[in-house]
Amino acid sequence: MLDPEQNNTFSDHYLGVPFDLSQVMFITTANLLDPIQPAFRDRMEIIYLAGYTEEEKLHIARRYLFPRQLKENGINDSILSVSDKVILKTISGYTREAGVRNLERELANVCRKIAKKVAENKGDRFHVNTINLSKYLGPVKFLREAESKTDEVGVATGLAWTEVGGEIIHVEVTTMKGKGALILTGHLGEVMKESAQAALSYTRSISKALGIDEEFYAKNDIHIHVPAGAIPKDGPSAGITLATALVSALTKIPAKCEVAMTGEITLRGKVLPIGGLKEKVLAAKRAGIRRVIVPKQNEKDMQDIPSKVKRELDFVFVEMIDEVLEVALTKPVLAKAKPEKKKTGVDI
Repeated sequence: MLDPEQNNTFSDHYLGVPFDLSQVMFITTANLLDPIQPAFRDRMEIIYLAGYTEEEKLHIARRYLFPRQLKENGINDSILSVSDKVILKTISGYTREAGVRNLERELANVCRKIAKKVAENKGDRFHVNTINLSKYLGPVKFLREAESKTDEVGVATGLAWTEVGGEIIHVEVTTMKGKGALILTGHLGEVMKESAQAALSYTRSISKALGIDEEFYAKNDIHIHVPAGAIPKDGPSAGITLATALVSALTKIPAKCEVAMTGEITLRGKVLPIGGLKEKVLAAKRAGIRRVIVPKQNEKDMQDIPSKVKRELDFVFVEMIDEVLEVALTKPVLAKAKPEKKKTGVDI
């Protein structure tokens, strides 16, 4: 049906008659590409659309969603007034989506309750603020993971992409006496588990530069945990976060809480590009992060980042994990190689 080379004689199995579909343009939508069959995907041109930022959602709600809900519930802006802060709190605390469908539902919920009060002669003017919003929508449904307030050993801040936008994640690493096992918890997917293995292998390969006894890995277990265990996590872009948390835990040097990072790591320590940079950067801004470490190859994607966000954040573009550790840890961790002394005389 979708192949223009042969869909001019497409036959419908219900009616049993052929249709010429060669001049039909099919447009389909999906939130995730992974479940789509490869043969089906191969016959499509994929157009990626980023989710709305909070500022974009605010303007959509103010100009379109809120006025429509006022009209549908028989009230107007002289009866109900809502500030921008209320809409932003509704976006962050009561919805978790890339679009605005649930945001309109929550605004409709507020409008219905106000309309009921007007019908019951309980008032003719109402103002909803951030304090009394919970009276209309109940307790906050979604609490974003808060940024760390202090630099901690074995804890690094990463940036993740989800189908509902960007999020920050804290990768925790601790060591204990054992037999060299690697323990992974936090509902990690297969790709993220492989990233953890790669991060550990790279860390072991530079043990001498880190000043770590090579026998340490045979006598100790390493536990990597990503909090919010009920939420599945997968993807390769947490590679440098895992490596940073590992190095921090093994060297006892704290990782900076004001630095967040994203990037894939190779066994040779190279930092590879990632996707969803815009959503991840916006998540960093919401969380109060000041500096973001980004793969050098993603520098071209900075054109998608709003200018206001670029002015408020400090971006560091890296190619190797050495550069990441230099920025992310509170003090230098890799031993500098001493230059060889020049030989004098002639060797015979």
